[in-house]
Amino acid sequence: MTQLALVIDLNVCVGCHACVTSCKQWNTSGTAGPLADFNPYDKDPTGTFFNRVQTFEVGEYPNTQTVHFPKSCLHCEDPPCVPVCPTGASYKRAEDGIVLVDYDKCIGCKYCAWACPYGVRELDEERKVMTKCTLCVDRITDAALPDSVVSVAIRECAGYALMPEWGTHPANHYLPRRKTERHMHADELERADNPLKVDGLLPKPAKSEPSLDDVMSW
Repeated sequence: MTQLALVIDLNVCVGCHACVTSCKQWNTSGTAGPLADFNPYDKDPTGTFFNRVQTFEVGEYPNTQTVHFPKSCLHCEDPPCVPVCPTGASYKRAEDGIVLVDYDKCIGCKYCAWACPYGVRELDEERKVMTKCTLCVDRITDAALPDSVVSVAIRECAGYALMPEWGTHPANHYLPRRKTERHMHADELERADNPLKVDGLLPKPAKSEPSLDDVMSW
């Protein structure tokens, strides 16, 4: 069975919440919406989101790092949220492995939210139905392949699944924080467009003028 998934690179996430905003905008106006918002411009805003970014620190002083951790439905290969649904509203598509909710069948009992070990199911307080990431099912055109960009990134960058001990086999994977290699090119070592360098006319102060050391000494 084909299993579609996301790969999240923790090495480049800066916690800007652009993915949260984009996800909210697309889904609240698309087939999965509208998504409820309460007091969006007040001091205590809340609402329904398919994707959230959690921020925390790891390590011990002075060797600490701030990690920004985007989290949405992981579209598990063995999703515990599906069998607990009393109406069959929560289901996993056979053709691509995406876990979805049929709003027409959902009664908002929250059984799926209790069963999900990742806390990524939310009750839409206006519609009284359970909501979750749809993996942008209304935008998918390509099937996942073993040689896809996602599959290669997971293999080559030691991608890992979240909380594998639960046995849910989440499809989404995270790429760990790592040292980014810096590749220097010859044209980065010296500015080729500097006319003083090109013409060999570097400025030299006269003996009567203060040198850079004299100017900066104060």
